This record gives sequence, C-alpha cells and structure tokens, in this order.
Amino acid sequence: MTAQTPAIAPRRHGVAANVIRGCLGNTVEWFDWFVYATFSLYFAASFFPGENPTAQLLASSAVFAVGFLMRPLGGWLLGAYADWRGRRAALTLSVTMMSGGSLAIALIPGYATIGLAAPILLLIVRLVQGLSVGGEFGSSATYLSEIATPSRRGFFSSFQYVSIVLGQLLALVVLIVMQQFFSDSVISAWAWRIPFVVGAILGFVVLYLRRTMDETDHFKADQAQKEEHKAASFKEGEQIEKRGLKSLLTEYPKQMAAVFALAIGGTVAFYTFTTYLTKYMVNTAGLPKSTASVVSFCALFLFMFLQPVTGMVSDRFGRKPVMLFFALGIMITTVPIFTVIGHTHSGWVAFGGMMIGLVFLSGYTALAAIVKAELFPTKIRAIGVGVPHALVAAVFGGTTETVALSLKNAGHESAFFYWVIGCVALTLVAILLIPETSRRSTLEAQDPIVADGDEIITNQHSTATDITPQDGTEQKETTHV
Repeated sequence: MTAQTPAIAPRRHGVAANVIRGCLGNTVEWFDWFVYATFSLYFAASFFPGENPTAQLLASSAVFAVGFLMRPLGGWLLGAYADWRGRRAALTLSVTMMSGGSLAIALIPGYATIGLAAPILLLIVRLVQGLSVGGEFGSSATYLSEIATPSRRGFFSSFQYVSIVLGQLLALVVLIVMQQFFSDSVISAWAWRIPFVVGAILGFVVLYLRRTMDETDHFKADQAQKEEHKAASFKEGEQIEKRGLKSLLTEYPKQMAAVFALAIGGTVAFYTFTTYLTKYMVNTAGLPKSTASVVSFCALFLFMFLQPVTGMVSDRFGRKPVMLFFALGIMITTVPIFTVIGHTHSGWVAFGGMMIGLVFLSGYTALAAIVKAELFPTKIRAIGVGVPHALVAAVFGGTTETVALSLKNAGHESAFFYWVIGCVALTLVAILLIPETSRRSTLEAQDPIVADGDEIITNQHSTATDITPQDGTEQKETTHV
C-alpha cells in the first residue's frame, strides 16, 4: 500500500527573494521596537505629567518593560497561529500589529490634550507591540529555516539577526539625522512623532511584500498530512494528533528545555555586548557619550556582516563547533574585555574590546534561529521556538541592564561579568547535550525532493506517515502530479 500525498505547488519566488521579504519585515519590526527606546528621552514629557524629567523617563521605561513582559504571550499566540494558519500568515499579522502600533503612537495626543488617556493609550499600544515582537522571532526563525536551501540553512537563517541589528542601527541613524535638522526643543515638541510615522509607512510597504512571499513547503506538506491523519482518525475512531502548547509541554519537554538553556546565555550576552556595553563605556570608563555612540555604531555595523559568514561556517563544519566557539569565547574573554574597557580612555581600545566580544557572540546570533528550529517537527516548530525564546527574552534579556546597574550601585560591578559567564555556562551545557542539528535535523526529515519526470518523492523517514513494510524494507512515498 502506498500513501498518496498531495503535490506541493511550485514557489513563485526563489529562496533569496523570500528571505529578503521575511527579513525586511523583521527589520521594520525591530526598527519600530527600538525607536521607542531611542526617542523616549524626547517624548516622555508629552505622555507623563510632572516637572521631574527622571520620573518621566522612568515612566516611559516602565511602559517599555511591560512590552517585554508581553513577549511570551506573543510567542505563544503567534507561534500557535503560525503552526495553524501558516508562517506567512503569522508574519503578516505580526508586522501589521507593529506598524499599526507605531502609527497609533504617532497620532496619540499628549497628556496636556487628553489627560490620563494619553499614557493609558500608549501602554495599550506597547502591549500590542510586545505581542508582535514576541511572536516575530519564532515565526521568522521557522520561516527562514524552512524556506532555505537545505545545504545553506545556516547562511540563510543567519539573516534574522542581520535584520534585527539593522533595525537597531536604522533607529539610531534616524535619531542622528533628526538631531542635525531639528533642535532638541522641536524634537520634544512634535518632531519625535516623525520616526513612528516612518516606521508605520515602511511597515505597510513590507506588509504587501510579506503577503506575496511563498509559504514553506514544510508547512504545506504538514497541512496535507494533518488532513489525511484527521480523516483516518475519524474513520477508525482514533485520537486526533495533539498540537499547540499542550503538545509542546507534554511531547517535547527536552527540546523546550534545550531552547531555554540555549537562549539564556545567548540573550544575556547579546544585550550585554550590544546594549549595556555602550553605557558601561560612559559610566565606568568615562568616555564621552558621542565617542561611545560612534564606537557602538561601527562595531554593530561590522557585527551585522559577521552573521552570514558565521552561518556559512556552520553549514560547512556543523552547528555545535560554532556554538562552542561562542560559549567558550564569551566565558573566557568577558572579564578581560570589561576590565580593559573600564580602565581605558581610548575609543579605539573600546572598539577593539567590543569587537572581540561581538565576534564570539556571532557564534550564537547567526545560529539562534536554525539550531532551535532544527529541534522541532513542523507541526510544533514556530511555537516550540517562540515560547521559550520569548520567556527568556522577558526574564533575562529585559533585566540584563537592571542587574548590571544594580550590582554597580551596590559596589560589586565586577559580579555582573560573572553573572554573564554563569548564564553562558548554562548554554554551554545545552550545546554539549543537543545533537548536531545540521546532521540530525527535523527539517531534513521532511525535505521534498523533486525527482526526474512527473513525480514528487517526499522524504518522510521520521514522521507519522512513514511506510515501513513488515519485512523491514523501506518504501518511499510517491505522488503523481
């Protein structure tokens, strides 16, 4: 007996075109996310009353933190939506929520006009944007991993962090440009709304691009199998296959724990070397703010180009060696890097120290999407990646700077360096325990292979639709087009 699997429709676009569509949306989402933090110094007074600027900034920062707390819920809801309706549908919804939120922030009147409704509306919008960015990572990681050419998955999926860093850099560039054309008083009065309008416009352009990108063959094949399994279960009275959060918690606890551990060290190291280190240059080393900003911009710009290079290395030599390069490198160099930067007055020395950390960090960021995606089957991949990553981002990523500053205020600044090392040590344990995902990947188990002639041979050797005759011989599934 041979199982009949519906033929997979050909893609309208090539891999590169689909990756670009996915990453442009990711860039816009992170641009919108970072614009809030970048311009909060200017718009805080518009939404929060009082004469104390510090209190106003604390209020705006609290709203930013609430957005982090919404990310796990976004990872769950949009991850489940991506596994139910498709990766393209989830990514389209995500960018719609983020861009609509940016437009809303640009249009919300200030406290002087509508009173308490102003900060309440701002909070609601940031909650929606928190859902969006929380769901973006898992859906984006899944899409890039599934759409990529099998032998180049590390390379193509590495563009997820290219787009994240690019969004951060674009927000900074907009700030620098606006500071050249407007005075601080003008930006505080009304011009701070401009970047939110820009983000909304870019988002709606990307919305069109995402609507035209192809759905992945993995999702389409999984949907076909789900319908077949549902029909067979209905006829035979069997239980319908479990999906969603319940399936994740009961069937894949080890994979979920692995993503937690992988994300903890990577997330803490990411926020330490890309965000907190800039403030460390100013507060501890005493470098001018302008110097620290230039150092960070140049280092992050180069860091962005390290991602595809590191991804290609992982395609050639495997994921685990590259991830070990990250973990061991960060654990060995974190204390020396921060110690040297903390005692220097040279921007060049600070740049060199930051780049050393970012080179090692690229061993995680370039593979963050693919390593996690390769641990889960198609039916649970988006939520499997999204939920644990979003939880870690909320608990560890959102508190990295707070932990660092609290320890500095208590007179134990160096303790933070060992906090980073301890978190990365957890990731090291996970790296050692997980299989080499590039060779034992759930993605490889479902790669459609187009044969010569008019048939599609679908490699399903690790799924529920395997057909293995009783004599032990293996039989391939064929579907005539």
